[in-house]
Amino acid sequence: EIMSYRIAGIDVHKKMLAVVVADVEVADEYVFERRHFGSNPEQLQLLCRWLIEQPVEEVVMESTAQYWKPVWGALERYWRPICQGREGAGRMSGTLHLAQAQSNRGPSGRKKDFPDAERLVKRLVAQELTLSFVPDVEQRLWRSVMRRKYQLTRDRVQSQNRLESLLEEAHIKLSSVVSDLLGASAWRMLQALAEGETNPATLAALADKNLRATPAQLCDALSACRELNPVYRRLLKMALEELRFLKQQIVQLEQEMASLLSEHQDAVQRLAEVPGLGVDSAQQIIAEVGVAAATFPSHKQLSSWVGACPGTEESAGVSKNHRSPKGNRHMRRILNQCANAAVKAKGSIFEIVYRRLIPRLGHNQTIGAIVHRFCRLIWLILHQGIRYEERGPAVRERSQRTRMGRIIWQLRSLGYRVEPPVVQLTSA
Repeated sequence: EIMSYRIAGIDVHKKMLAVVVADVEVADEYVFERRHFGSNPEQLQLLCRWLIEQPVEEVVMESTAQYWKPVWGALERYWRPICQGREGAGRMSGTLHLAQAQSNRGPSGRKKDFPDAERLVKRLVAQELTLSFVPDVEQRLWRSVMRRKYQLTRDRVQSQNRLESLLEEAHIKLSSVVSDLLGASAWRMLQALAEGETNPATLAALADKNLRATPAQLCDALSACRELNPVYRRLLKMALEELRFLKQQIVQLEQEMASLLSEHQDAVQRLAEVPGLGVDSAQQIIAEVGVAAATFPSHKQLSSWVGACPGTEESAGVSKNHRSPKGNRHMRRILNQCANAAVKAKGSIFEIVYRRLIPRLGHNQTIGAIVHRFCRLIWLILHQGIRYEERGPAVRERSQRTRMGRIIWQLRSLGYRVEPPVVQLTSA
């Protein structure tokens, strides 16, 4: 007698769910049971109870915007433990699948809720769906914090650009003589300007003595403050308050993330030692792939998931397209930034590889090759718990010690407990 094995497919919408259940072990055509549910908490609990009654072994749903997340959370909390604890539960019992919408497209011009849910079940059984990696609850929390921090960092850059535009409009040419418009000296001058100061010499005197710009250059750049319209002062004050608020929130999120990863300090530390990476990049990477990258059996799977490997479109044994897959856009962004930083580290292996490949591949493809190396390196460091060892021939011990000191300072400022030396340094 063939055992019953039931799979549910859920077509997710903002306010309603179209749910179908079928026995996939039958030899004939699937017979689906259909049911509508709402997406509010009470209805989600009813959905879980109904799936337990069926009894459903696996659930597959479509990744519709952000609306799949409450459904996933409810099933994870109310359905999965009971399903896995049921007598005779198999290895796959209680498994949740999240399918990318593109892989579940129907015939052109045909869009119906229940047929879409049924197609999810059929394509899951036929292994035709592209499934997404959904981490556990704790790692999803890390992702939320780090992605929010990235959004705030972008907002801060945009706000700084708006500030510079406002100063140019008001004929305040401070950004032409000061490299960092948000540095301590520039901030004091802008703060005094917003409070109503009209004397350029008084503003210039607020600059630090080590500032490269001379007092005469600062007076010239700030000369328009004598006749500055009060409206510009008020707009400047608002812009500075916005920047201060964004900075405070970013610092709070940094402390929050450090607290969440306090138990995994060693993993953060080991990743931060890689040239091009740092404490912030290490935390972002761990938030995306996990503390031990346990989801990925090898560095090749990690590279493929990141989208750092060549495409494999071929016909009749001839490769037609080497374009990389889209992958995880957050990891690609992080690793592209880190690769661009790593190739500038004097004497590192990344600088050597960059110089060797760039005549043949050009900058963009060479950075792609460095990103692929980063994926392999990250997997080894996290999965096998090893430390990074620099193999470049010209890395000086002094530069290594300087970088290690900076990493230790960053870790301590975030609340980690670090005692030097972090790692035994090797001179080239």
